[in-house]
Amino acid sequence: MKYYAIQLCDKGTIAVDDTILVKGAQSAAGSRILEGFKPLFSAEAVTRLEAKGYAVSGKTNVGEFGLDLVGEFSYYGENDASLKGAAASLVADGEVKAALGVDMNGATRRAAALSGVDFLKPTYGTVSRYGVISCAASGEQVGVYAADAESVCEVMSVIAGHDEKDGTSLPQESYEYSANESVSGKKVCIIKELYDKADDATKAKVDAFADSLKAQGVAVDVVSNDMFELANTAWQILMCAETCNNVSRYDGVKFGHRSSQYKNIDELYVNSRTEGFNFLTKAVILYGSDVLSKNRYKDCYDKSLRVRRVVAEKFAKACESYDAVLTPVCSASSYEAYDIHEAFGKVFSESVFTSVPNLIGTPALVSGGVQLMGKHFGESTLLSLAHSVERKGE
Repeated sequence: MKYYAIQLCDKGTIAVDDTILVKGAQSAAGSRILEGFKPLFSAEAVTRLEAKGYAVSGKTNVGEFGLDLVGEFSYYGENDASLKGAAASLVADGEVKAALGVDMNGATRRAAALSGVDFLKPTYGTVSRYGVISCAASGEQVGVYAADAESVCEVMSVIAGHDEKDGTSLPQESYEYSANESVSGKKVCIIKELYDKADDATKAKVDAFADSLKAQGVAVDVVSNDMFELANTAWQILMCAETCNNVSRYDGVKFGHRSSQYKNIDELYVNSRTEGFNFLTKAVILYGSDVLSKNRYKDCYDKSLRVRRVVAEKFAKACESYDAVLTPVCSASSYEAYDIHEAFGKVFSESVFTSVPNLIGTPALVSGGVQLMGKHFGESTLLSLAHSVERKGE
């Protein structure tokens, strides 16, 4: 599930997932369709880290285009009996200081939870997406895996900030992150509907995290909110539609996998894509094509864009009363290997825990196997809450 080459430096080594470009290193997004593609430049986040003295230790496997649960369906890796993400595993094993990952549909956050490390998906637009193999451009964001909240802060302070090469980059030149804000008097809510979907082991992690917060003066309430199912449906529609559009560029002509069996240009396209994409990617493409079709566009795609606004307003309203939202990241404390033909449904059901931040661009932090969501630019609050729990456990 992982491949890397160790380099030593004073600042530390950083692993980079396979959807982020590193100059001269194969960047295939876990897909056969991009086999052998070596970019001529690195992603902006990678460039900034190297300029500050960090060394890229290598690339880590991801599931094809980041569409699966935690990376189990990479063309370049084998299924393990117990599924864990490659980048998260490296951080958990202490083999790298941190890792960069692209959060599009929650795979990075699930992987962090299962490996017991932190992962921050920051506010959309704060970290450049230049050099990302893009699928769902309106919701994907480069984030950071690290062993603890303070290490996340360190790396985020380097990679965040305006990039003129990225049209989705926000104008602020730099951002300051802190894990040391006072948490006493903060208010956090647990979403009952998501809590009830988790197994007992996962509920116990949420309970333990909540108890630790309470011991430090944080008020924790259990509330009911119906927006998460709605947000998940909307994001899956938008994500599939955008992915369908973005992967259409991979045709076996300019780079990547090209079928050896074709008689004309149409067969070249069809055969290369048939051989190059796995079943899950094909399912996403077909569903995306359907929701963009003339007969379904208004009812599916257009309505999902409207739902995005409704969810953003509902979440902003919740953030007026609470500083953070505490939820599970996964329905279970571990995943077992399964058949790829079940993947579309499995990913849809698991994404109910993670879709809101992708849909509306808010930050989300995984720590201690649970998830904290916050308002736009509220990363320091989330990091401080997590750090207070991590510090208490030392």
